[in-house]
Amino acid sequence: MGSTVTTTEPAQTSTAPSRPGYGQLLRTRGAWTFLLPGFAARQPFAMLTISIVLLVQHTTGSYGAAGATAAVTGVSMALFAPYSGRLADRYGQRAVLLPGVLVHVLAGLALTALALAHAPLWALFAAAVPTGASVPQIGPMVRARWGVTLKDSPLMTTAAAFESVTDELTFVLGPLLATALCTTVAPAAGLVTEAGLTLVGGLLFAAQKHTQPPVTADRHARVEHTSALRVPGVRVLIVTFLGIGCVFGGMQVSLAAFTESIGRPGLNGVLYGTFAAGNMLSGIVCGAIAWKAAPHHRLVVGYTALALAASALWTTHSVLFLAALGLLVGMCIAPTLITGYTLVESLVPAGARTEAFTWLTGAVALGQASAVTVAGQLEDRLWSGAGFLVPMAGTVLALVILVTLRSRLAVRPHSRAVARGVGHRSSVAVD
Repeated sequence: MGSTVTTTEPAQTSTAPSRPGYGQLLRTRGAWTFLLPGFAARQPFAMLTISIVLLVQHTTGSYGAAGATAAVTGVSMALFAPYSGRLADRYGQRAVLLPGVLVHVLAGLALTALALAHAPLWALFAAAVPTGASVPQIGPMVRARWGVTLKDSPLMTTAAAFESVTDELTFVLGPLLATALCTTVAPAAGLVTEAGLTLVGGLLFAAQKHTQPPVTADRHARVEHTSALRVPGVRVLIVTFLGIGCVFGGMQVSLAAFTESIGRPGLNGVLYGTFAAGNMLSGIVCGAIAWKAAPHHRLVVGYTALALAASALWTTHSVLFLAALGLLVGMCIAPTLITGYTLVESLVPAGARTEAFTWLTGAVALGQASAVTVAGQLEDRLWSGAGFLVPMAGTVLALVILVTLRSRLAVRPHSRAVARGVGHRSSVAVD
């Protein structure tokens, strides 16, 4: 291989406007072929945790056992997701999805059967591990497909925003559907439906072969497939996404504890919905803006705002103030997520992007699982609202690391040409 990299890709004819918008994005040729099945296939992901909690709590009478089982599932997903992404980059999404969907369905049904049979906790943990490890990584796969479909179009930032809003919509609808099924149909209905949707949605998504990222087949490229984790900027993004996961997990536990302490537990859904609404609103706005600032600068500014807003949560003592602050925290999250995913397109070779996306989603899941555990302990041992210290600690620590290592997120002129022999396009800035 020579040291000079030339572009062999033909010039792309683009009709994207100077201010790319959602209408232009959704008119992208072939987009709907993976968007619709992708939305259906990622819906079960948002149903899994709450379905496990409601079923296990019903069969054991213990929220502790239910939370522990759900946490095992989340940690397992966070640890195994990057390997799933790496396999998808190497062998193709379809090759990973088909067996993964089948394993997840069987493991989820096994967990359901064990819970209904009042099996011991260790047996539930044993079933929770493969259930979490085999969760189909539809979100990262959709993002990788956008990268192929749009290539270096200015619409990439809009696509990242669109996916963030889609994720938030999923996490609004999924828990509502799971809760309704578990409380009105049967305690096991949530997990059974989750398995069914995973099977149907996953297979439909896998069937869309024309939009999946191609497997690197350049004979002049090295056979070795480099892990996305070897890209310094990815490691920095993982830390920042861990902090965001701490916000999600800390908010879930602390909002529930706060509303219960004031004797109005029904407000929990309203407050968390306000938090999610802020996330969705800022995500929509973020995708409609033609950004001029470099993404790594935007990430530092956005994350600073998130850390400041999260640091004020533990001081709240009124519902209205907490709702307003929760809305603000939610509005700070979407821009950081969107910018982080946009940076993956700039920093990571095409042959490792699905893995990079799964590292980031796994980091959020790991941060969320850790935050749920720590925040629960703080609420039990200290005072009502002590769990809000977790979002503060997580985001402040992540911000310190982000500011210290921010130079690793800067896109260099030749950083995207070739990474250890993995064929890729020429360097073109995302923004």
